[in-house]
Amino acid sequence: MDSIEHLLKELTEAHGVPGYETPIRAIVRKYMKPLGELSQDKLGSVICNQKGKADKPRVMLAGHMDEIGFMVRQITPEGFIKFLPLGGWFDQVLLGQRVLIKTSQGDVTGVIGAKPPHLLPAEERSKVVVRKDMYIDIGATRDSEVREAGVRVGDPVVPQAGFQVLANGKAYLSKAFDDRIGVALMISALQILKERPHPNTVCAAATVMEEVGLRGATTSVEAIKPDVAIILEADIAGDVPGIKPEESAVKLGGGPSLVVYDARMIPNQKLRDLVLEVARDIEVDVQLSAIEGGATDGGAIHLYKTGVPTVVICVPARHIHSHSSIIHRHDYDQAVKLLVELLTRLDKKQVEELTV
Repeated sequence: MDSIEHLLKELTEAHGVPGYETPIRAIVRKYMKPLGELSQDKLGSVICNQKGKADKPRVMLAGHMDEIGFMVRQITPEGFIKFLPLGGWFDQVLLGQRVLIKTSQGDVTGVIGAKPPHLLPAEERSKVVVRKDMYIDIGATRDSEVREAGVRVGDPVVPQAGFQVLANGKAYLSKAFDDRIGVALMISALQILKERPHPNTVCAAATVMEEVGLRGATTSVEAIKPDVAIILEADIAGDVPGIKPEESAVKLGGGPSLVVYDARMIPNQKLRDLVLEVARDIEVDVQLSAIEGGATDGGAIHLYKTGVPTVVICVPARHIHSHSSIIHRHDYDQAVKLLVELLTRLDKKQVEELTV
């Protein structure tokens, strides 16, 4: 396992659902501490300021460290746990999946269950089971056993899924690539830039609570006061059965993607074109992506004060917002190459021209 695989494994296997990012934050701080001056906003987003040749422009990088998960909502008299989602879940991917309940006494393993199909009327067997009819089963037979295990209402619940290198050696499977992949990109770029001159100050923010309303982006941008911003995310790979090219043409292994539209932001056009120009110069293939049903931290960051020129660069991922998604190493390496080159070109004159 090389250094990038180790980084991705450590970041993705760490726990940290929205509002409960303490474990992942400790790992992020460990990696960022040698790379710049660390600070933290009052919601918990970690900011690493790496000064280059000049104080300005201030270039904000943002990747959210929270992952989708759940929260304990109710413990039934029979010892089953009802839960609510933290972030967007597709009900069909939940049943039969293992989870960890993060309690004050330690982690408690459970599995998401529902009424078995054997006991359903024929007309109901083909219907999707909705989340409100599901529960988490930790093997208890009464509520007192659940409480003795340390489980309380309000406890966070995380998917139980580890990092794996897949058979071809080039693809990786894990939970939380959305958006630990963005956090990893920031760390990789800062490691390179520490030894390479750049004409600006890079402010890398590992934000919290993106999955529940871009909350960490809203506060961290106030702390950074950026002149320009680059959001680093996981994109939706469309190269799986059932997706038409007009719905998504983004493919695993096709290079990083550039978001030209999402539900809360249209990127700065000059910055978008600069990304494409840089990609051509360094021979990085970039896929263009439009996301009609989602948004990124850029939705909050680009509206800061009188506006911040913002763009979103992604690593494509299959099966996001589930227990396990897949990325390709080529896409990651090319995204790092593109990001570093872009950062070395964002000097004062270049950034000023973005809004002329």
